[in-house]
Amino acid sequence: MNTPNIAKQEILNAFQYRHATKEFDVSKKVSEENINYILKTANLSPSSFGFEPWHFVVVQDKELRELLKPVAWGAPLKLDTASHFVLGLSMKAPMVKHDADYIMHMMKEVKQLPEDVIEMYSKFYREFQERDFDLDTDKKLFDWSSKQTYIALGNMMTSAALIGIDSCPIEGFHQEKAEALLREKFDIDTDKYGLSFMVAFGYRKADPEFGKSRRNFEDIVTWK
Repeated sequence: MNTPNIAKQEILNAFQYRHATKEFDVSKKVSEENINYILKTANLSPSSFGFEPWHFVVVQDKELRELLKPVAWGAPLKLDTASHFVLGLSMKAPMVKHDADYIMHMMKEVKQLPEDVIEMYSKFYREFQERDFDLDTDKKLFDWSSKQTYIALGNMMTSAALIGIDSCPIEGFHQEKAEALLREKFDIDTDKYGLSFMVAFGYRKADPEFGKSRRNFEDIVTWK
């Protein structure tokens, strides 16, 4: 594995270039190679305990995109124009609680940890949920999963910007109605997964009207 040696200015340029693209150029499509690269950066993203509490649904079917519009007030123009439209799902309590089958699957089959390490890991994970973060309700567990899934979202948008692909993260949806739709029309088990975000990818129709505005660097960083 080679040590990365990407120019820092090139990375900062990508962050400057990225913006929440409201409308995409319908004549330009993200290649299969590039969308798979973007999704692979989600796959390689870090997560708490390395348990990857996420799933990503790429919605390319026009009829399914139309069904999303009434429950996602922030998405219609993106649904009409984006090359690729992704739903970011996060695992709910039945998947991520310390005694869930999925957690044991991750330790045994995916991580292939030895039994003594599994026993230690399980103890730490249970204490983390019950003592350290007080994850004692289904809502708290889903919110914890969502925090992990947002790491993958950030990585996808940054990796896209690094190769000149635009994106727009979307939280403008009615969660309960959206999940009912996912259950009825997308074959998503919403007892196991909830919708955390939507994100659109493509190529901007026009440059943003205004430049990027941020607080001063000195206002957001404190050294002690």
